[in-house]
Amino acid sequence: MAARSIASLTLSFGLVSIPVKLYSATESAGSVKFNLLTKEGSRVKQQYVSEKDPSVVVPRSEMVKGYEFEKDRFVLFSPEELKALEESSSPTIEIMSFIPEKSVDPLYYDKAYLLAPDKRGGKPYALLAEAMRQSGRCALAKWAWKAKQYVVQIRPAEGGLVLQQLLYAAEVRSLKDLDIEKVEVSKAELQLALQLIDQIATDSYDPAQYVDEEKQRVLAAIDQKIAGKQVVAATHEEAASSGQVIDLMEALKASLAKKPAAAKPAGEPAAATKERKAARRGTATKDSDEAAAPAPAKARARK
Repeated sequence: MAARSIASLTLSFGLVSIPVKLYSATESAGSVKFNLLTKEGSRVKQQYVSEKDPSVVVPRSEMVKGYEFEKDRFVLFSPEELKALEESSSPTIEIMSFIPEKSVDPLYYDKAYLLAPDKRGGKPYALLAEAMRQSGRCALAKWAWKAKQYVVQIRPAEGGLVLQQLLYAAEVRSLKDLDIEKVEVSKAELQLALQLIDQIATDSYDPAQYVDEEKQRVLAAIDQKIAGKQVVAATHEEAASSGQVIDLMEALKASLAKKPAAAKPAGEPAAATKERKAARRGTATKDSDEAAAPAPAKARARK
């Protein structure tokens, strides 16, 4: 399926205006969700009630949004007024300065978006991206979106531009607030630690190499439950307790003697993938007699 743009914007670069389209850079992989049911197995519905009179159920059609300016005092906004607040956002992303590419601490990274050139924007878009690549700099810009102003980083990546929303200083906690104890380490300990880092070091990060193993484990347990088997808690290797005294040198030496684990292949086998898709279309049996018999993979309940 082709990506759908979220908005049409203008990237302002000096006196140059670049028409661009905005796209989400990420999508949810979908976590395993469990439904709330009665003990008999039927769905339950959530309802909103009045705080003053809990016996009164308030339908969505009668709800309004309000801002609490004092304790239990609200100013109410109509849907039209809320829409006007959002529409007052500026369609222009205004570049304020160019800074070294690695000067923004990833701790300040918020949501990421992809930028693509819109009609007649191809050449200035390509020019800006190439200029930033060759200069080793990224752009800092202001962007007003949905009644909030953001400081954003625009950086070249994979032949295009990425827009990264940045958190404000007041939104990020500092390690200085944690009063972390300063501890001296010996040269021998540091040398062993550096050897351990070198032993398991890689030159780059390959996101395709990693999969959500916990999600796969839960889905496998759901298959067992559908087949009438009991779900048994997974066993995990016990970590050393916080009160246990550890010989750091011996732990480092033992780590160096241990061979690095081979990287696991990304993704699921083709057969397992087909079973997952079939499971979404199937429904779980409700009767205990039927649950006792082995069920095909396609019978997993809808998540």
